[in-house]
Amino acid sequence: MKTDSGSAIYIQLKNRVMLPQGKGVKLGDVAYLIAPPEWEERLKSLLLVQPEYSDGNLILIDLLKVIPLVKKLVPDADIEPIGEGRTIVQIIESKGERKPSPAMFALVWLLLFFGAALTIMNFHADVSMQEVQIRIVEMLTGRRDEHPYLFQLAYSIGIGFGMVIFFNHLFKKKWNEEPTPLEVEMFLYQKNIDQYVVHEEYRKMKRDEGGASEREEV
Repeated sequence: MKTDSGSAIYIQLKNRVMLPQGKGVKLGDVAYLIAPPEWEERLKSLLLVQPEYSDGNLILIDLLKVIPLVKKLVPDADIEPIGEGRTIVQIIESKGERKPSPAMFALVWLLLFFGAALTIMNFHADVSMQEVQIRIVEMLTGRRDEHPYLFQLAYSIGIGFGMVIFFNHLFKKKWNEEPTPLEVEMFLYQKNIDQYVVHEEYRKMKRDEGGASEREEV
């Protein structure tokens, strides 16, 4: 069965997808599709690649390899690619849902708490913050207090309140829909990783193609 010559198939590859180990990568897993109803399900179930153990846990799907497979299934369709021309498939081990360990959570929490506390204390020691606070209290009250606990308490509360506002996050609550600085940094970090993976995968593909060409010449 063939589609009308005027029918079009719109393909937009997703940026990054995760699939369980042992599952074949299908077009519906890695792309958004707009196609004639009679071909939509067959296109979604089109097998692109069957990952093997030697492929590792990251697989690059290029649109230039997807289009010939779609053309083979629907010869007369006009394929209209949208967006990025590649996607990264991450293969994950399917061990079922694991509950977080309370002991591990407590350990990580303690490490972050004491690490952040030591960082702040070392910074204050480097800039002589205690002497600065003593001088500020002396300027405000007219007398010198070697231990301005009330001022230091207010200062400590202000640091915590300022961090909550800066990171736009308190436990699971966000004050608005703007991304936090940490979320932005994680996004940029993931984007750089994806670019590196794409570069390395293309380099491997060119190396493999060059090795195959040399073997054919021999």
